[in-house]
Amino acid sequence: MGGTVAVVSRKGAQRLRGGHPWVFRSDLERVPAQPAGVVRVEESNGTPLGWALWSPLSEISLRRLEADNTRVVDEAWWYETLHTAVARRAPLAAVANAYRLVHGEGDGLPSLVVDRYGDFLVVQLLSAGIDVHTETIVHHLRALTGCTGMLARHDSPVRAREGLPREVRLLYGDVPKVVEVREHGVRYLAAPWDGQKTGAFLDQRENRVLIGGLARGRALDCFAYHGSFALHLARHAEHVYAVDVSAPALARVQEHAHLNGVRNIEPVIGDAFEVLRAWYREGRTFDTIVVDPPAFAKTRGALDGAWRGYKDINLQAMKLLAPGGLLFTASCSFHLSRGLFFEMLSEAVADSGRPFALRAITGQPLDHPELINVPETGYLKGALLEAMR
Repeated sequence: MGGTVAVVSRKGAQRLRGGHPWVFRSDLERVPAQPAGVVRVEESNGTPLGWALWSPLSEISLRRLEADNTRVVDEAWWYETLHTAVARRAPLAAVANAYRLVHGEGDGLPSLVVDRYGDFLVVQLLSAGIDVHTETIVHHLRALTGCTGMLARHDSPVRAREGLPREVRLLYGDVPKVVEVREHGVRYLAAPWDGQKTGAFLDQRENRVLIGGLARGRALDCFAYHGSFALHLARHAEHVYAVDVSAPALARVQEHAHLNGVRNIEPVIGDAFEVLRAWYREGRTFDTIVVDPPAFAKTRGALDGAWRGYKDINLQAMKLLAPGGLLFTASCSFHLSRGLFFEMLSEAVADSGRPFALRAITGQPLDHPELINVPETGYLKGALLEAMR
């Protein structure tokens, strides 16, 4: 399964030795004479650098799988690597039935994402190099998880840049349109075929538990989507307002409230920026607020506008907090780094004219490992703030 050899420049070799798995097209000195798949990687002087996925059309030409050149990326390698990733998530089964099984580069399996929803798996094979190995991956995931159905969510734009079709299709068995998720005692519905991401937002699971356990009084969930934060807030808060611009999303919030026997969530349709401004003018205050917006900066070029958006919505939330109130705020924009995130919060605090204490800093959960020397594996950052007066 080794195929031919990819020869990388000194710069590409340094990147690999530093622990980053990517080699860009500009750092390829000799292109493998084979279609997409696994290739051996060498430096120009012949020094072996392991094995990588080869994507002929991608700007990211190589994604290293294995640094040990004495190993071969064969059936046993795929099984062992997938087994390690799945086993890493074992503790989560006690508190949730939905979590990420493979987080791409974070698990040493570049461009592969696998999410579990009960008895079903949703996978994304996001490079031409990994797509070649679909059959092998499906076979081993079935053996490792005992899933009864597996769905490919190949509707990501990334696939088009790899010369791959964008589609949603069954890979094995059957996967229903809706799956019930249970996390830390809360139930909600995921939509594997057409929901956000692979069906639900699994990366905020522990953050929902964190702020849910601290919630009190009047609570506000901004950008509520299907109400996953609101459901956790409702366990301890007196009343929860779930704000979202989408009527269908808020209909699902009501469905989820009914599913959990919760009666203290009030859906509010509207743009969160406008709703919060209006409520500030009315003199409303809240004891607990969650600000979890979508990714405002999906590209580096959108960062300036995203910064303004993040600062604005956080400033509005800070103005609405009662003294002693808690704000949990997050960003899932990769291009807004952790440093920029806290710089943005600092400016919002300054403009609010109020003192805020930092009570917690949060990152990604167990099932979304962020590698220190591979920044692309990390994107989610959060902060818990308390209004000191």
